[in-house]
Amino acid sequence: MGKPTGFREFTRASLAAEAPSERIKHYKEFEKAMDTELAQSQGARCMDCGIPFCHGEYGCPVDNLIPEFNDLIYKGRWRDALENLHSTNNFPEFTGRLCPAPCESACVLGIIEPPVTIKYNERSIIDRGFSEGWVAPQPPAKLSGKKVAIVGSGPSGLACAQQLARAGHSVTVFEKNDRIGGLLRYGIPDFKMEKWLIDRRMEQMKMEGVTFKTSVHVGVDMQADELVKSFDAVVLALGSEQPRDLPLPGRELKGIHFAMEFLTRQNKVNAGDQVPDLISAKGKHVIVIGGGDTGSDCVGTSNRHGAKSIRQIEIFDEPPKERPASTPWPTYPRILRTSSSHEEGVIREWAVSTKQFKGNADGQVAAIQGCKAAFEGGKFVDIPGSEFEWDADLVLLAMGFVNPIQTGLLAQLSQMGMALDERKSVKATFGLEDGSFATSLPGVYACGDVRRGQSLIVWAISEGRKCAAQVHKYLARTKTAG
Repeated sequence: MGKPTGFREFTRASLAAEAPSERIKHYKEFEKAMDTELAQSQGARCMDCGIPFCHGEYGCPVDNLIPEFNDLIYKGRWRDALENLHSTNNFPEFTGRLCPAPCESACVLGIIEPPVTIKYNERSIIDRGFSEGWVAPQPPAKLSGKKVAIVGSGPSGLACAQQLARAGHSVTVFEKNDRIGGLLRYGIPDFKMEKWLIDRRMEQMKMEGVTFKTSVHVGVDMQADELVKSFDAVVLALGSEQPRDLPLPGRELKGIHFAMEFLTRQNKVNAGDQVPDLISAKGKHVIVIGGGDTGSDCVGTSNRHGAKSIRQIEIFDEPPKERPASTPWPTYPRILRTSSSHEEGVIREWAVSTKQFKGNADGQVAAIQGCKAAFEGGKFVDIPGSEFEWDADLVLLAMGFVNPIQTGLLAQLSQMGMALDERKSVKATFGLEDGSFATSLPGVYACGDVRRGQSLIVWAISEGRKCAAQVHKYLARTKTAG
């Protein structure tokens, strides 16, 4: 694959990006796609390794045929590369911007050199495909007469919907929010992915026969039993939206918010909505609790608001800069990662345990108190003499999600006999084979975070596609509802 000596001739390239001082003035994407010549040289670096771990167990959850599309790029066969990519991934324009690229951590070249730019190559293919007009709707040749409801319009729900519609089923996607996309729409900042990308795919899916119903909160506006009776199959793609809280003294103070409360409001403003309860970081000392991607998104958004200072704190110690022995190749390593938002300005604090929030006379948060912590004997212990107090006018809790929302639809389906697992996620491994995505209720399936817990966008798309295959098999052996 690629050029036999390409990995020796070409160095790894990065996307050109607007300077941090300029990009914090707006919410648009600031990275520029590679030109054709540069992209082909990056495809040439794929080294024809004996076992391509990039798309094996440790690499790509959505099963992209990475060596093949790298080779096609190198040879200038862009349309073939697009067909190859779409054969495994419904939305490479999403993953090419948002995926943390475990494939690159598993790249064989990465053992001795910087790995192949797999993520950038993927983005180059799909961006070229759209610009050339090669991405077209694929409506089914005939309809099956079967109706499928998909609850949730994140990447798993959208992938499942597209696959089932192309198979000839009549698919309706229900979304509780006013726009399609789930956390792609309201959780991911526009500077990482602009939302017209979702709209473009939605138009394609409409032409393929998918019906979208927004502002319909299933479990509230429509009851679970009504949904199940009205469709031949139901797919739950609700996500895992219950955020992890930090119930410490002072948690009730004003100015302490979950990250999604902060990010969602800003995305609505970017979409042109009037948001009277906007949470602003302008002129404030901001503390972001949580060292992951969501916390990083809070940092980038706070910088664009004009925060006075930003600290991002994490209870774990600072990861090493190089791959440690505990996460050897080809596993995804725990290393220090610096995001584009970090480049824009933040103080990162590690091994920090928050103890309480302090407020002023108006009930507004004013500071956090804590200390340094060490992980010993399987638990965190405080380090004596390391106590601190930091100013905090705005505290954002970005510590991940614990499980799907238990009220509403899940509660109603549970009363109907649908099983949950020990994590309070939907147990969906029933059926003819393990991992069939079927719940304990006949005709009800689940995919994505609602089934597997908080995970990556590539896992969501993979789950949606595989769930669609199982639903298709189920529909082939059942009678039409009604």
